[in-house]
Amino acid sequence: MQRVAIARALINNPEILLADEPTGALDTETSVQIMDLLKEIAREKLVIMVTHNPELAEQYSTRIIRLLDGKIKDDTRPLEVVNEDNRVKKDKIKHISMSFLTALSLSFNNLKTKKGRTILTAFAGSIGIIGIAMILSLSSGMRDYINQVQEDTLSSYPITIASQGVDLLSTREQHIDTLLNMNGEQEHEKDKVYQGGYVSDILQLSSITLSDNNLSKFKDFLDGKDGATIRENTNAIQYGYGLDLQIYQSDVSEGVTQINPSPLLEMNQSPMPMMDEEIGNAMGMSSNNIWTEMIDNEDLIKGQYNLVAGNWPQKFNEVLLVVDEENEISDMALYALGLKDKEEFNEIQSAIEDNEEIDYDKYPKQSYTYEDILDKEFSLVLNSDYYEKVDDTWVDRKNDENYVATLIEEKSTPIHVVGIIRPNEEAAATTISGTIAYRSDLIQYVIDEINNSEIVKEQKENKEINIFTNQPFVTNEITNQEELMAQLTDEQKAMLASLSETDRVNYLNAYAQNLSATYEGNLELLGARDMNKPASISLYLKDFNSRDAVTESIEKYNEDQKNAGNDENTIEYTDMVGVMISSMTSVIDMITYLLIGFVSISLVVSSIMIGIITYISVLERTKEIGILRSIGASKRDISRVFNAETVIVGFAAGMIGIGVTYLLNIPINWIIGDLSGVNNLAQLPLGGAIVLVLISVVLTMIAGLIPSRLASKKDPVIALRTE
Repeated sequence: MQRVAIARALINNPEILLADEPTGALDTETSVQIMDLLKEIAREKLVIMVTHNPELAEQYSTRIIRLLDGKIKDDTRPLEVVNEDNRVKKDKIKHISMSFLTALSLSFNNLKTKKGRTILTAFAGSIGIIGIAMILSLSSGMRDYINQVQEDTLSSYPITIASQGVDLLSTREQHIDTLLNMNGEQEHEKDKVYQGGYVSDILQLSSITLSDNNLSKFKDFLDGKDGATIRENTNAIQYGYGLDLQIYQSDVSEGVTQINPSPLLEMNQSPMPMMDEEIGNAMGMSSNNIWTEMIDNEDLIKGQYNLVAGNWPQKFNEVLLVVDEENEISDMALYALGLKDKEEFNEIQSAIEDNEEIDYDKYPKQSYTYEDILDKEFSLVLNSDYYEKVDDTWVDRKNDENYVATLIEEKSTPIHVVGIIRPNEEAAATTISGTIAYRSDLIQYVIDEINNSEIVKEQKENKEINIFTNQPFVTNEITNQEELMAQLTDEQKAMLASLSETDRVNYLNAYAQNLSATYEGNLELLGARDMNKPASISLYLKDFNSRDAVTESIEKYNEDQKNAGNDENTIEYTDMVGVMISSMTSVIDMITYLLIGFVSISLVVSSIMIGIITYISVLERTKEIGILRSIGASKRDISRVFNAETVIVGFAAGMIGIGVTYLLNIPINWIIGDLSGVNNLAQLPLGGAIVLVLISVVLTMIAGLIPSRLASKKDPVIALRTE
């Protein structure tokens, strides 16, 4: 058995054998067998043997050194003394330290022997990470949702700059004291009737005036390098030109039916007091126009709406039908679009005017297949095409149904409904206010075609001549019929005499309007527009933070114009968001601070828990640390081994925490979606997951650093005695 034990030792460590009296306890035969085994094993290895048996030394050794009292007495191969110059220099002793990979491997092997303990420790350490990850998921999702709400809200309330504007926010600030003082702030006895405020308070509030805006100059600013700040902080910049599209039913077999501007809506529109018409149109609040221009931001539109059927428009003459969340559109829009018989509308209107009870069974609600809508086609007529040249003057034929019918059949541009869209359930607001949405390049097409028409070119070439009368523009106002008749030529008087009484009145009214016309008014009537001179500009902000950058840029533009002496180029704008932004910002800040507080608490709890668990693990491994120290491991090696183990535990804890968080997000999103209708709110970003894993590793290393140092500094003997 001793031979086998010695042989195993030799096999495991063949380089050096240190034996203390190996043959003292063995007989000669056994010693010879062992030495034969040594010789066999160490043929190419160095074997050092300490023995008192000279026979064995003579038989098996290649070099014999005899010692007495720690001093060399004899050496069969003595060291030859050489000159100092030829002496071999001793190599410096290299201090061997344990690499981190070796420490990592040792720690991993140690943890494998305690799989259950390791998993429980990692799970306990992951509790804090789970808390942080859950809050980060909700925070990230809430932040994205708030950003989406901001973007959607701001898309419905852009900063609007019309040809005439008023800064509602600054006006409110200027008169806020007046509004407060109207309630009376002075304290007095209640024994008499006192005057409350002054009449000037009300007069000041009613004296708000609109200022002219040079939008042409401001458009140059937006398109130039100085407008980069505004462009970077807006989703879209929409230019309005105050041009109504002339849309008709394509089928004229049963008569001419105008779709836009709809005569039905014009007859029943409700006036909007205290609202400038251009501002109302620019903000999508026109009550007689169901055709609305989409903003030039396809991503924003697709984020707010779902495509129900068909395709998104790709060409200028392709439009979309917009339904509400229930796939419905109002019956007024159905009548205006020609999808319902307008005779029904006339009957209902007559019944209301006569105070008759409406029989709704006679007018049942209707439904339409997607194919019915997608097969719908309209005809676009240019404003300038309503006029026909007769002799040397241009005559308005808009009220001539036969002329318009021919115009629709021969010169109109077809407009196709290519898709049906519905507001996204998660969209807080939408940008399209009408029922039919068209691309901005449709307006570009119409303006280009009108500007290239014969009648517009003729008017621009003759700025002093009214093309509708072939006479110079009248500078004096016509006040009576005698003055009007005096302006007629003999041919016109003869033609007027042949007309009926009704036609004669209509002709004179039209002629009177032509006499009072101006060059700019004629171009406006014909639909001629300069693309560099918009009637309104709408700035669709990205978020509430972008508002400050945009308004500051506008104020800087105004300041630069004033400094240059061009006060007429300064602009006033309508900022509906500015009125409500303070309350919205407060809510958002409160939510943000609340989430940050939750994250901080979870982080502290997680750190304490990991520190406690790690310290317990260190105490349990004190004896192991003592063993490592006793066989030559340095303090740094001990720290490295322990740090490697904490890295593994921390990484495992982080991965468990991230995995559990992703699993918990599934039911959480389901619950939130069921309660609030907001889907996929809890979303842990990949970058946040990676950072949390790194935080877990760092926390475990920090938590285990002090305990490992305390254990490594203990005396190895004391550490070995630890149970």
